[in-house]
Amino acid sequence: MRRIFVFNLFLVLLCGTFEPVQAQTKLSLKRKVSSDSTAHRFQPKAEVVIDFPNLNKISFFENRRELRTINRLEKRKEYAKALPLLRNYVNNFGIENFYRNTSLLWRLAQLYERANDLDHAKAFYRLALKHTRSDITKIQLYYDSLEAKSKSLYLPLNFYYELVEYRKAVNTFQPPKGVYTNMGPDVNSKYEDYGPTMNANTNNLIFTSRRNRGPSINSGYNEDLFYTENINGNWEKAKSFGKPINSTYNEGSACLSKDGQTLYFARCDCRDCHGNCDLYVAKKMKDGTWGNIKNLGMQVNSPSWDSQPTLSRSEDTLYFASDRLGGFGTSDIYFTAKQKNSRWGPAKNMGPVINTRESEVSPFFHPKYQVLYFSSRGQLLNNGDFDIYKTYRVNGRWQEPRNIGPLVNGKGSEYYFTIDGKSENLYYARSEANDLKNLDLYSFPLPMEAQPLAVTRLEGTLVDSVTNSPLAGIVSVIDLTNGIEVASKYIRNDGSFDFDLIDQNRYMLLIQSPDFFSVEKEIDLKQDTVLKIMTSAINYKIPLIFKNIEFDEGKSDIKPIMEPILDRIVLFLADHPTFTLKIGGHTDASGDPEFNTELSQKRADSIKKYIEQKGKIPDDRVQAWGYGSSEPLREEQTEEDRQINRRVEFKLVKPEPANLKE
Repeated sequence: MRRIFVFNLFLVLLCGTFEPVQAQTKLSLKRKVSSDSTAHRFQPKAEVVIDFPNLNKISFFENRRELRTINRLEKRKEYAKALPLLRNYVNNFGIENFYRNTSLLWRLAQLYERANDLDHAKAFYRLALKHTRSDITKIQLYYDSLEAKSKSLYLPLNFYYELVEYRKAVNTFQPPKGVYTNMGPDVNSKYEDYGPTMNANTNNLIFTSRRNRGPSINSGYNEDLFYTENINGNWEKAKSFGKPINSTYNEGSACLSKDGQTLYFARCDCRDCHGNCDLYVAKKMKDGTWGNIKNLGMQVNSPSWDSQPTLSRSEDTLYFASDRLGGFGTSDIYFTAKQKNSRWGPAKNMGPVINTRESEVSPFFHPKYQVLYFSSRGQLLNNGDFDIYKTYRVNGRWQEPRNIGPLVNGKGSEYYFTIDGKSENLYYARSEANDLKNLDLYSFPLPMEAQPLAVTRLEGTLVDSVTNSPLAGIVSVIDLTNGIEVASKYIRNDGSFDFDLIDQNRYMLLIQSPDFFSVEKEIDLKQDTVLKIMTSAINYKIPLIFKNIEFDEGKSDIKPIMEPILDRIVLFLADHPTFTLKIGGHTDASGDPEFNTELSQKRADSIKKYIEQKGKIPDDRVQAWGYGSSEPLREEQTEEDRQINRRVEFKLVKPEPANLKE
C-alpha cells in the first residue's frame, strides 16, 4: 500500500545573511484585495455563467432554420454574427443535445476563441470534452492550448516521496509522518465496506458493509448499515443499525440530519421499491429506536437505481445519485427540493457541468459551506478510475468541479467521500489499483486541495534575475499554521505557478530545481497574492564563491557565520541526490607555500566533513582539494588582491542528462 506523507513542521534555518555570487533572490509582491474579506473566505470568484433552462423541461431541442442560418454565417466567415445565434441555440439544449449535438459545443468554443473571450471558450471546450462520445483528440488539442497557462502540473507522488526521504536526513526539517490510514479491523471487514457519512454535530460515522453473509435476497451477502463512534481519538468496534433499518433487503448509503433525528438511506430490491434501489426516510423514536420508515415516492425515485443521499446545509435540498434514463451518462447526480408542504419535489438533474458522459456518484454536501463533493470518472483531470471532486455554489450556480488532488486521488478508485464538521479529516472508501472490488474505509487529514475554504489564490512567477527568462522547478507550499499538506507542483513553461490556499494563515514557499539554489519564502496570506521571484541560475562551468566563507588566519575551524551558506549546499545535495560537489581551498601567496597548501587542504576537508555530517551525504559525493596559492585569481599587489585569492570554491557537478532524475 502506498503511503502519503505530511510535513508536520517546516523550520527555516537558512534565513541568515548570505551572499553567493550566483544565487541571489529577489521577491516582489502584489495583492489583489477583495472588497468583502468575509465573503471571500467562503467562496471562490464566480466563473462564466452558462445557463441551460430547458435541461429538466425538454429532452431535445432542434430548430433547423436557425441551424441553417448559423451554418451559412460560419461558411461566410461572419463569425461575429454567428456567435450570438449559436450561443442562443445552445442555450436551449436539453440533455439529449449534449451527446447528439456535441459538435455545436465545440463550434461555439471556437467562435468564443476567435472573439478572444477565452473564459467562455474554455468553458465550452470543457463541456464538449465531458460529453463527446467519440474521438476527443482534436478538441483536447484546442483546449490544452488555452489551458497551458493555468493547468496544474502536480508532481508525481513517487518523486515526491523520494524528495521527502532525502530531506529527512537534513536536521533543518522535522521528519514527516505517515497518515494515510486504513481504519482498521474494528471498522473494516474482509468484505466491502464503503459509503461513510458523518453528522456534523456528532462523532458517529455511518457506513455500508457487506460483512453480513446471512439470508438475503442476494446470494452470498446482505448490504447493511453500520456505525462506529470516535471516543478519545479511537474508533470503536462497528455496530449494526439492526432492525427495522436493516432487513433481508439491501440497505446502505445513509445520511443523518443535523439534529440526529432523521435518517435518509437507500433500500434495494424490496417489495415497495419503484426501481432497483429507492431512497427512504426514517425517524428516531422516543425510545432511541428507528421507525416510521417511508419511501420518498415517485417524485424522487425512479424505475432505476437511486441511492447515496446527502442533505444540503439548510437541509431543504437532497442530492443523490441515479442511473435513471434520460441522464447525461451511466449515472448522474440529481437533487430534489423540499416544498412548502414539507414533501420532496420532483427530482432534477444537476446539469452538464457536474454530470458527464461517464458516471458521477456518491455526492456529499459540506455541513457548513456551499461545497458539494462527489466521485466521477468523466471529469477532465482524473488520476485513476474514479476521482473525488469538489464544486462551489456561487451566486446560485455550481462552478467547474476541481479535482481534490493526488494526495487523495490515486491510480485506483475513490468513492463515498465525507468530511467531519471541523474540516480536519476526510473519510472515504477506496480500492487499490490491483484490486478494484475490495473496498475499505480510510481516513486522512484533509489536504489543502480538498479544504472548503481553500479559495484564496497565491500566484507566482519565477524568472532569472539576469536574463528575466522563466526558470523551471518544483514548488512546494507548507501550511505553517495548521500543518495541512499541499500537493507539490511543477512550474509551468512560462515560469508561472499557483495554489488555492486558506487565507489568514502562514505558509512557507519552497522552490527547488537543479538550476538554482532552493528559494524559501515565508508568507502571511491575507488575500489573493501575486509574487514575482527572481533568482540567479547556477552556471556549472564557474565555481561558486561565497563571501561569508572566510576562515580565521592560520585556522581551519568552521565559523558560525559560515553555516547558513554551507547549509544551502547541504540542502541542494539532499534535493539532488545525483549531483556531486568539488570543494577547492585557496590561500594567498604570503607565507610558506607548503604550509599554505596544507592549510587549504585542511579547510577544504573541514567543509567536506561539515556537509557530509549535516546532510548525511555519502563520502563519494564530496571531494575536497587544497591548492594553496597555486591558482590565484589576481596578481597580488594590494591587500584586496590577497583577500580575493583567499577563497573557497564550490563546484556542483551536474550528472549526465540520461541519469538526471529532475
